[in-house]
Amino acid sequence: MTNIAIFVSGNGTNCENIIRHFDGSSDVRVVLVLSNRADAYALVRAVSLGVRTAVMDKTAFRNEESLTELMERHNVDFIVLAGFLLMIPPFLIARYPHRIVNIHPALLPKYGGKGMYGRHIHEAVKSAGETETGITIHYVSEVCDGGEIIFQARTAVTPEDTPEDIAAKVGRLEQEHYPEVIGNVVRQLV
Repeated sequence: MTNIAIFVSGNGTNCENIIRHFDGSSDVRVVLVLSNRADAYALVRAVSLGVRTAVMDKTAFRNEESLTELMERHNVDFIVLAGFLLMIPPFLIARYPHRIVNIHPALLPKYGGKGMYGRHIHEAVKSAGETETGITIHYVSEVCDGGEIIFQARTAVTPEDTPEDIAAKVGRLEQEHYPEVIGNVVRQLV
């Protein structure tokens, strides 16, 4: 059994989708949802689905002893970022090599890096007149959005699409692909 922790900062639609996907799985279990924000709605979603939660502010999250103890207490084998907006500290990347994945709502390397998250990405895609966008699932490295790409999925962008329309298209791709890709990556570790 591979125990997964999901790191979140916001609403938690991907978090909920991942928890539901692995509910009843014989090889993958979501054991913890960690947020850097106590008001993240993802925590409410996790509790309603019977998953333990924890909150660590930015200072606590960067404390190696505190974060490592939390991961060990829950026997975490693998970490999934789902709208988590803090950089992962180097000590955690070293402790979980090729065992931390992130989803980015654009086709990296385009529209990645500091400040490129959520609506900012979709507005940039619209402003640039892109004809397609999508999602990128990648391993986490010490470079923001710079880890090795595992999977990408694309969707068309029309001139009529608003940033909200683009966000909805990208959201559908996230819901469709992220849990499946996580499962595939985890199964390769065993």
